[in-house]
Amino acid sequence: MTPFRIIAAAIALACIAFGLWRLEGATHGLAVTRMQAGDTPVTVFRAETTAKGPVVLIAHGFAGSQQLMQPFAITLARNGYIAVTYDSLGHGRNPEPMRGDITKVEEGPTPRLLAQLGEVAALAKALPESDGRIAVLGHSMSSDIVVRFAQAHPEVAAVVAVSMFSPVVTQTSPKNLAAIDGAAEFGMLHDEARRVVGMVSGGAAEPGVIYGSFADGTARRFTLSPGAEHIGVLYSAASMEAALDWLNRAFGLSGNAPVEDRGTAIALLFFGVTLLAWPLASLLPRVSQAPLGAGLSWRRFWPVALAPALLTPLILWKMPTGFLPVVLGDYIAMHFACYGIITLAALWIATRGKGMARPPVNVAFVVAAMLVAAYSILAFGLPLDRYVLSFFPIPERLPLLFAVLGGTILFFLADEWLTRGNGAATGGYPATKALFLASLALAVALNFGKLFFLILIIPIIFVFFVIYGLFSGWVNRRTNDPLVAGLANALAFAWAIAVTFPLVSP
Repeated sequence: MTPFRIIAAAIALACIAFGLWRLEGATHGLAVTRMQAGDTPVTVFRAETTAKGPVVLIAHGFAGSQQLMQPFAITLARNGYIAVTYDSLGHGRNPEPMRGDITKVEEGPTPRLLAQLGEVAALAKALPESDGRIAVLGHSMSSDIVVRFAQAHPEVAAVVAVSMFSPVVTQTSPKNLAAIDGAAEFGMLHDEARRVVGMVSGGAAEPGVIYGSFADGTARRFTLSPGAEHIGVLYSAASMEAALDWLNRAFGLSGNAPVEDRGTAIALLFFGVTLLAWPLASLLPRVSQAPLGAGLSWRRFWPVALAPALLTPLILWKMPTGFLPVVLGDYIAMHFACYGIITLAALWIATRGKGMARPPVNVAFVVAAMLVAAYSILAFGLPLDRYVLSFFPIPERLPLLFAVLGGTILFFLADEWLTRGNGAATGGYPATKALFLASLALAVALNFGKLFFLILIIPIIFVFFVIYGLFSGWVNRRTNDPLVAGLANALAFAWAIAVTFPLVSP
């Protein structure tokens, strides 16, 4: 290992150590208890004191899990609240699927999500630490759920709706509603926040201004968290401060303990995990003495790269979905598979089959692939699962993992082979990832009603492409075999899709 790699390893380990120290220390002085409300996994955060406090039920958004809401839970628990997070139906480690058509609000999963929140509320109100008062906080999809729950339960004293959209808000219901948006979120969410506040203010709705009165339950306010988008709003200190201030006003409390501001710690932790892969890659066995891959120049590369990007959305346009019990998991698997098959066919035609030949698999290949796959899943998965998002599959999700892997393995093996080898087009690897994302966007445009939830997922796929793309480059330069990283990336992407997309049932 060269001195530069040793220095990089030291920096990476320091970043990881600091991130873990900061994140683990966030719950110092708090009691964190895991329990069940029926099949629903629940986590209770409270201060390690005998004092009682109001309960705040905290619900995550679509394709999330309760880990995403930890910053709010920790902030509120530090300040005297009993914060309760949970995995919604079909999400995280909840084995009970969402039922009904998710594109239809009234007859879709909404009634069952409301019933689930009622079960969690009953458990929370029975906690010995509860003083009997209650508020709700929800993000994105769950912002509508918590609004509807508050409307049906007059005892709910306040609502905090993050990235809110709820068509049922009226001038007088729910009581004491605060909307929090990221400043970089979709404009329609900002418009929705202004709309619900304007009902009370008479049309004017300035960020940060309280309209109405807490005394009669008409208080309304919306705030914008600087620089935050749809996920970043959950980690913004401004979001934490706005939620805490609103609930303190509603309950007449004055807690001023620091809010949970973990964005830097999360960033340093995953930066360290990513950087550490560079020096570790130099320890992998050499699989081939000469670089393997198609080695296509730009002139020969472009037709092969463009063909699947254009053809895949058109081929799958009318293809039926719903054969896998997970939202959009079947379409994503088909998109990966179709894209990979077209890439392989185009590559065969472009090279007349000569660019497809490779030596037999050897022991070095198997060892390298297993090591890279283990790092890709565990090094990221362990901190992701603890601090960000549920990442380890419950038994009900294991069949989905193998089903999606059938699609991702075709794409990543074909893509890695296309973009590697002696004479390969410089920049070909990021170009094919950009084309893949463009093909997903085209698929959404062709079938918006069925695939619109992909809009929320495309940015996450982009982040995965960047991180695992770095891994791929480092691994390929060491092993000289692009299929090592191809196998690891296929497993990592299939794993992420299988554990994050919600389970559904008719």
